[in-house]
Amino acid sequence: MQEKLVKLLENSYSPYSHFRVAAIAVMKDGTEFRGVNVENASYGATICAERSAILGAVSAGYKKGDFSHLYVMCDSDIIGMPCFVCRAVIGELFDTDAKVICMNPKGEEEVHTVGELCPYPFNEEALN
Repeated sequence: MQEKLVKLLENSYSPYSHFRVAAIAVMKDGTEFRGVNVENASYGATICAERSAILGAVSAGYKKGDFSHLYVMCDSDIIGMPCFVCRAVIGELFDTDAKVICMNPKGEEEVHTVGELCPYPFNEEALN
């Protein structure tokens, strides 16, 4: 997966931050959806790689509960974590025990469950 993510980083559109991010959402049936961060001069219109990959899966017809795990890579020596907007989307669609594997291009990684990344989710229960 490391090689796929490193190659995918090349597709990032990040002329403002120069911080490239790639993500691959893996479905329970093994299908992979790839995403990169796409920046905009109007920063609010920027989309993160994680949401790009996840929303691609939803656009293809996948639903909540169909997601297996998520890989994320930043073009940096650090092991970056999903932002809190991405965590909200991940928490909405992934099971709490699903793995989020965060890597750097050197292959170092940290693995967390969705429940660890989103310990206090805002979900359908919060709306009742």
